[in-house]
Amino acid sequence: MKIKLGLFFGGNSVEHEVSIISALQAYGNFDKSRYDVIPIYITRENEFYTGEYTGKIEQYRDIPALLKKSVRILPTGSGDKTILRIMKGEKITKKIYDHIDLAFPVVHGTNVEDGALQGYFRTLRLPFAGCDVGASALGMDKYAQKLMYRAAGIPVREGKLFHTGQKREEILASAAELGFPLIVKPVSLGSSIGISLASNEKELASAVDRAFEFDSAIIAESAVPNLREINCAVLGDRDEAEASECEEPVSGEGILSYEDKYMSSGKSGKGMSGAGRLLPAPVTPQQREAVRNYAIAAFKALGCSGVARVDFLMDGKTGEIWINEINTNPGSLSFYLWEAAGMPFTRLLDELVRLALKRERERASLHTAVETGILANFNGGIKAK
Repeated sequence: MKIKLGLFFGGNSVEHEVSIISALQAYGNFDKSRYDVIPIYITRENEFYTGEYTGKIEQYRDIPALLKKSVRILPTGSGDKTILRIMKGEKITKKIYDHIDLAFPVVHGTNVEDGALQGYFRTLRLPFAGCDVGASALGMDKYAQKLMYRAAGIPVREGKLFHTGQKREEILASAAELGFPLIVKPVSLGSSIGISLASNEKELASAVDRAFEFDSAIIAESAVPNLREINCAVLGDRDEAEASECEEPVSGEGILSYEDKYMSSGKSGKGMSGAGRLLPAPVTPQQREAVRNYAIAAFKALGCSGVARVDFLMDGKTGEIWINEINTNPGSLSFYLWEAAGMPFTRLLDELVRLALKRERERASLHTAVETGILANFNGGIKAK
């Protein structure tokens, strides 16, 4: 019997469009003899839509028109199944569109990749692919993961965390203590959005203001001289994980930008797989092995599952390597890195489903309730204020 799989994408995120491209790339590569895939688009208002057209990329040129010919649904728990109930306006009807056995989220950014959507699936008791709630949250928090990496002995750049509640002049003075040049970025965003390089105090002020446009918390960290960026994907879970081939993204100038990642290939619609890159990365065998080992260590340090891409910074002259960040739901699912390692996209998707079902079997063996008799023996004591 086929697995009925809900492919979730979109959501209230600045990486909304990238998610659509990544998900529909995956949609075309699932083995349809094994899976019945239902594409479920999440609007920026967090409404769920599906139907004949939600799996067609060309329909997203006019999203309002797409929604008019799609069905608004709401996933709800019903025993061991997750039912897709049809919505009429803001009301849930008794009509059922379908059901799903497993969620496959291909989402990027805050409100969807950061554990929020994963927590919703967990509440529904719906198995889902990718990282669990905790790892998803850590993977989106650039500062928290930096602390985890340092504790695991993985090299990171020196950095400082700032919040909107702090005085602007204090932020600028404290950040400048790290020494120029500096990288300033939002704590909880991906796709290089809101990131700036600051070489002096004036540029630092602009960089801080820009980063705060996207997040209430930002990081300033010392920039890497002679910068080269090296990426590597990891597939697996805490028990066993393997690293992919390494790539070196090609940037227009300076730090890799959103445009470098997603717009350099024009209207190809290839997402991250269409960005400029050197694959395999032109590094020494020792550097390649170090990156791959650090990537697996970072993946396991956060308790990740599924596929993640780990991004590294390298000094092009000294060869010194630091971890930059992890992407727990990477653009295009980093399928191109696995293809370079001999794993076709279809097989990668099979592995992600297998890992999701493995985790669900493990969770099913855990106790989720303890009989205490507290309520049966409770004699009152709660007083109204």
